[in-house]
Amino acid sequence: MEAHAGLAAKFAAQFDEHGLSTVEFEVLMRLSRSPEHQLRMTDLSTQTSLSTSGVTRVVDRMERDGLLARRACPSDRRSAYAVVTEAGLARLRETLPGHIQLIQDWLVGQLDPTALRYLLDGLRTVRDAVHPGATAGSTRPSADC
Repeated sequence: MEAHAGLAAKFAAQFDEHGLSTVEFEVLMRLSRSPEHQLRMTDLSTQTSLSTSGVTRVVDRMERDGLLARRACPSDRRSAYAVVTEAGLARLRETLPGHIQLIQDWLVGQLDPTALRYLLDGLRTVRDAVHPGATAGSTRPSADC
């Protein structure tokens, strides 16, 4: 918990310098690495462990800020996509160098290569066990609503 809290505080301060909250950064990251920079709102909810209403509030706020847009699913009117805008991608590009530097300084740089490999393998195993939906919708073709 102490390691998580320390890293989270460093990350949150750096995100704030770029006008993002931690959850907004996570949403931008998840959408930017998804096919066509979009996810169904339900998949975004599953990936972030936010409730559907929580995702709606975050997407509403980020849409007002021009970072995201919604796109209706052409084959299922009940589904909608959250899509990163060019402004959202630009904000992410501005934020990433500092974020990567923090990861290098406070995580990767603290471990030798063997320890880092074991840590990452272990974290993926735990993530998959406690949050099996962490990658929901990230490889599904966007035409499948």
